[in-house]
Amino acid sequence: MKLVTSVPEPVEYHLDLSAASTPRPNIPVRLTFHVLDPWKDLPVAKFSVVHEKLFHAFIVSRDLEVFLHGHPSWHEGAFEYDLTLPKSGMYRVLGDFYPEASTPQLIAKTLFVAGPDQQPPSLGRDYSTKSGDNLQVGLATSPESPSAGLPTRLLLSVSPSDGIERYLGVWAHMLAASDDLIDMMHTHPTLADGGSSMQFDVVFPRARPYRVWVQIQRRGVVNTVHFDVPVKPAPKDEEGAP
Repeated sequence: MKLVTSVPEPVEYHLDLSAASTPRPNIPVRLTFHVLDPWKDLPVAKFSVVHEKLFHAFIVSRDLEVFLHGHPSWHEGAFEYDLTLPKSGMYRVLGDFYPEASTPQLIAKTLFVAGPDQQPPSLGRDYSTKSGDNLQVGLATSPESPSAGLPTRLLLSVSPSDGIERYLGVWAHMLAASDDLIDMMHTHPTLADGGSSMQFDVVFPRARPYRVWVQIQRRGVVNTVHFDVPVKPAPKDEEGAP
């Protein structure tokens, strides 16, 4: 009997990012995202909806002080997004989309805003309780000191827990970015029920400090808070090999 599967092989598509004009601080600019297939570089025009949107864009500044989560709209064969960036320098832009009949894509691009560059951040450990617009969020990790390449549980405590609502189809969104903006991961809770506790399961790929943004909606208000999580090198095995 021939085994037939409908699950496509993972393959990375191509994402081209362009700006209608030279991006400058505090001046509106339109970004355009073209998605191309990985075989013939042909434009892709059909996408599956993921968490109520066809395209999620996360934009983070080099100094990790600017964080945006937006949703470019489809227009004449491409996704377009109008925004205003508050400072000059380098930004990383993570596109999250799902070509129809393929596999979900997370592709990062680089955008420069005219003017002096920002200073890279110096991150320490920051698990302190953070206040959003109408709630507070605490963080604990298991293990307490995460290691690169090994599973880590990020445990969130939310207060008050009444009025928590799904945001774009899920109880929360999380973006984790390394301090050098090489690693960017968009994920959602593995355990959550709209109450005071949420759990995210992640694997940090490298021994770097990571900034972790969390977005939770309560009573119609989207709260965005962040924590800083240092990740140590993976432990050596029993024979001492790395």
